Amino acid sequence: MNQQQSEVSASLAAVGIITEVHGPVVVIRCDALPPLGRALQCNLSSDTCLLELHQHLDHHHARAIALLDTAGLARGMPVYDRGNALQVPVSPACLGRVLNVFGQPLDAGATLKTDQWRPIHGSHSPLTSAVEANQMLESGIKVVDLLCPFVRGGKTGLFGGAGVGKTVLVMEFMHAIAQIHQGVSVFAGIGERIREAHELWQDMQRSEMIERTLMVFGQMDESPGVRFRIGLAALTYAEYLRDTMHTEVLFVIDNVFRFVQAGSEISTLLGRMPATVGYQPTLSSEVAELEDRIFSTDSGSITSVQAVYVPADDMSDPAVTAILSHLDSCVILSRQQASRGIYPAVDPLLSTSRMLDRQALGERHYLIAEGVREHLARYKELEDIITMLGIEELSEQDRRIVMRARRIQKYLTQPLWVTAAQSGIAGQSVPLSQTLNDCDDFLAGHYDDVDEAQCYMRGAMGSGKMEPRP
Repeated sequence: MNQQQSEVSASLAAVGIITEVHGPVVVIRCDALPPLGRALQCNLSSDTCLLELHQHLDHHHARAIALLDTAGLARGMPVYDRGNALQVPVSPACLGRVLNVFGQPLDAGATLKTDQWRPIHGSHSPLTSAVEANQMLESGIKVVDLLCPFVRGGKTGLFGGAGVGKTVLVMEFMHAIAQIHQGVSVFAGIGERIREAHELWQDMQRSEMIERTLMVFGQMDESPGVRFRIGLAALTYAEYLRDTMHTEVLFVIDNVFRFVQAGSEISTLLGRMPATVGYQPTLSSEVAELEDRIFSTDSGSITSVQAVYVPADDMSDPAVTAILSHLDSCVILSRQQASRGIYPAVDPLLSTSRMLDRQALGERHYLIAEGVREHLARYKELEDIITMLGIEELSEQDRRIVMRARRIQKYLTQPLWVTAAQSGIAGQSVPLSQTLNDCDDFLAGHYDDVDEAQCYMRGAMGSGKMEPRP
């Protein structure tokens, strides 16, 4: 703990004593029980151990989860009430930093100097200040803007296995927010491996996006209490940046399933009876506590991109179902697409968005997107026939559809900004209007004489191409 927190702890009054310690679970005897969610602390010889109260056992006993190592805790040690829920320091200087759940630096930088602290529980903005999320947020990524557009102030799930490009796509979204919308990003690493966190930090520094990004990590080896609260701490920073900078904020969670796992660990430690498939009985309310704070106000918007792990590829898993019920868009990354060299490896037939509607996007966007889906779906149906008998056995109409679908499939690839150093191809951002014009021309047959290779890994086909930024 830093010196400021040590000075605060000296003025606190004891509210009870420790009677039991079971791993991260601490049982406390109190004359008057503090409210649930209250931050408590125990003073060790060289440090301070923070606790969060989770359960009242009776009129004088309560269970708390330790947020730090419990080594050194013993029966009879006094427990102090900090007088509020867990708080984090907030300041515009948080951008470009890597912090933990307490707002302390993990990047060997200086401690945030500020007099402003915000509790991680509860939104700072009232729900009455929320505005309807009915606008599209352009990302400059052709396949996303065309077939599964982001909702400004909404939530998008990024589904995919290892090695299909989730992290690359997440970084590209951060780049789009910074460059196209002049916004900022907050990255919440829930249960991250230290190797993954370090590599991501290095990538962010190389791509020069770190100055408009805040990274908050709760690592895999930390207490389940930390992994359970790191999402709320990062969201508190996102709300602060939205309310003070009045800008677009991209809130990235990797991985939201680990948030559910941490909640399941805590539920088991507290002795609750497990529910369906062994998950905690409070699963839905815990997911809602995080998801329902992501909204837009008149000051700005928080748009969330959440990586979601699917256990055993079972989309009916209770945790996945609970998360899906809050999402506005689902981007499915396919290993089959990646094996074909199609990057971003987005599956255009499985990815969806509630924005893909005539009323939301307009008649033209809707019809072009449906036309692209129909061509790609028909191509997928005919793939086995083409493999066995050859494309010559198809009817003239089917051959035309297949050739156009192949060109569209190649066109929906795109050189990304964050991979430019590795690929040697400058990144491209394509405005939605140009993507619609190009796809309309593909469907109309205007590019039937163009070689497929000329459609691969480029920006726009027409004259409206956005040149790479320096």
